[in-house]
Amino acid sequence: MKGIVLAGGRGTRLQPLTLVSSKQLVPIYDKPMVYYPLSMLMLAGIDDVLIIALPTEVEQFRALFGDGSRLGMRITYTAQDEPRGIADAFRVGADHIKGEECALILGDNLFHGARLPSLLRRTARELRGCVLFGHQVAEPRHFGVAEIDAKGNLVSIEEKPEHPRSNLAIPGLYFFDETVTEIAKGLRPSARGELEITDVLRVYLAEGRADLVRLGRGVTWLDTGTHESLLDAGRFVRDIQYHQGIRLGCVEEVAMFMGLISAEACLDLGSEMSGSPYGQYVMASARSHRDNPVPPELLEY
Repeated sequence: MKGIVLAGGRGTRLQPLTLVSSKQLVPIYDKPMVYYPLSMLMLAGIDDVLIIALPTEVEQFRALFGDGSRLGMRITYTAQDEPRGIADAFRVGADHIKGEECALILGDNLFHGARLPSLLRRTARELRGCVLFGHQVAEPRHFGVAEIDAKGNLVSIEEKPEHPRSNLAIPGLYFFDETVTEIAKGLRPSARGELEITDVLRVYLAEGRADLVRLGRGVTWLDTGTHESLLDAGRFVRDIQYHQGIRLGCVEEVAMFMGLISAEACLDLGSEMSGSPYGQYVMASARSHRDNPVPPELLEY
């Protein structure tokens, strides 16, 4: 399965933070925002990822991750010259997908939950069309909204409805089969001039190939696209790390846990940042995992 991180957009709601840098490179507590969605794809078992960014920002991501080999991955990059909606990722990334299944995650979405990695890997294995996730929120009007029937079956999908039919928001994480690029090719811009991800999902729904997986109370989802939500996310990450002694979105550690790199390689990556608490954590985790390795199937992250 291929992965896509959509890191486009101009980040206008975060200006002036984003005047000279990508929104997805703005820090959430101790690491760039993009670390969090990338780590989710890695935890889902994906090691071939495309990062889509504005032409002026592609090289910023390349400077951060290179070709991905240091993490045991393949990371490539492509430019989206103008933000044209989430579904445009399947057009821009068609050569990357190449008729395979794929997972798309938005570059400003942060997820955390102990059982989430195993849920994502199971979703990838059992994919039969597309999978979207549902997360209960207090204000669903600001998101795509999923409606389910009494049996939990997906009934309808609306984009930022004025009168939502449920309180299940659709986070920016999706799994699709190999037909998604052809579906995306047939889309037309919506009234707001974008290629809507909800229109892609509706095609799968009409064909009876769309499944909704509810994220339970043990999962946290944060959209970090505003100054307030960015601050909330930083506080959340800091509190988890302080109280539990783990670091969310630590891509070096995740690469080691998933068997993409060895503990020694992870130790080397940490040593390059040994002057920071983050680098010291990576080194300590590498030493611990070297002495007591944890199989990915037992990982709770």
